[in-house]
Amino acid sequence: MIEKILMAYRSIKERRMRSLLTVLGIAVGIAAIVSLMGVGYGMEEAIVGELAGMADLIFVMPGRIEAGVFLEMGTFTERDVKDVRRISGVRDVIAVTYRAAEVEFRDERVPIFIMGGDTEELGRFYLEPVGLKEGRWLRENDHRGVVIGYRVATEFFDDPIRVNDRLEINGKRFTVVGIFEDAGALYEGDVDPTIFLTMRSSREVLQTDEINFITLRIDDIDEAEAIADETEEVINENHGLEEFVTTMTAGGILEEIGVVFNIIRGVLVAIASIALVVASIGIMNTMLMSVMERTHEIGVMKAIGAKNRDVLSIFLIEASMVSLVGGIIGCIFGIIVAEVLGIGVGVAVGIEFAAIVKLEVLLGGIVIALVVGIISGFYPAWKAAKMSPVEAVRYE
Repeated sequence: MIEKILMAYRSIKERRMRSLLTVLGIAVGIAAIVSLMGVGYGMEEAIVGELAGMADLIFVMPGRIEAGVFLEMGTFTERDVKDVRRISGVRDVIAVTYRAAEVEFRDERVPIFIMGGDTEELGRFYLEPVGLKEGRWLRENDHRGVVIGYRVATEFFDDPIRVNDRLEINGKRFTVVGIFEDAGALYEGDVDPTIFLTMRSSREVLQTDEINFITLRIDDIDEAEAIADETEEVINENHGLEEFVTTMTAGGILEEIGVVFNIIRGVLVAIASIALVVASIGIMNTMLMSVMERTHEIGVMKAIGAKNRDVLSIFLIEASMVSLVGGIIGCIFGIIVAEVLGIGVGVAVGIEFAAIVKLEVLLGGIVIALVVGIISGFYPAWKAAKMSPVEAVRYE
């Protein structure tokens, strides 16, 4: 076996440039898989970490989810809120009115979503995790005050909005008392494009006392699913429908995120595997060229007693050595690329996270490289092993 390994090594050494290019082909494919998997795991852990702080929340929505699409069934009532407050284990209930309104600023009119609710509860839910860039938060007596999201302040109008600027919402004048920080990925959809009002002001502006969604804060996260089920039962009974309401707990959201990330990782690996297919063709081409160039040598080996299995094993060892080195180099490159991609993707999506390259991913990458090398090298090795010694010796 040692002699076979040495012969394979000498063959690789004699064809350095060709072997180097083959190694790089394998390395690129493995690096792509390792880096993309690392970024995927890092992003998933960062989002799960953020959601862990929301483990005591239950989101209640008037509608149901079918085929991944939310179908709205209506709105909640004050009776729903009162009944939910009575459920054992519920600490706080956040009832929110949420609807689009026409907002005017310096003669520009833009439709923007308005969110109204209890200022103390809204502050705990949105102000604490996001924070204010300027000004202060709403008070219950701020009947003509608003706090605006970062994108409302900076993107929706030609001129940026500042604290103490005046807005007109559905014909009623308000003063900006605060501006949110850039919310980042988790709160971006709720905070950045939204104007926050007191519940009284939002009802006056939107001309409705309807409640669009409810958020519950519970005492014991272990009882989240039971409380969610009871909430659905109570509200469905109020509206006389079996599936009027949908609840989502942090645990349910985490499960959905896990499924989504598994699909994303699968797609990324499939895309990266294209590079491995190209690399396998490169290995096969290299080995076939090696067989042709060493035909006379193969004939001599068989003439002095080498068996078919000996010739087969020499060429398979050569292919394995090339792919193993490519796999190791690919893993090293993959770790480096994962770190760089992690920084870039984090800046792009607004989440601070570090790529996580797991040991099993690295070991899997090396195994994949070996398997690709052996499979790609088998046909050339088999062709070499089946050569007639007489014909091979006479080959020039």
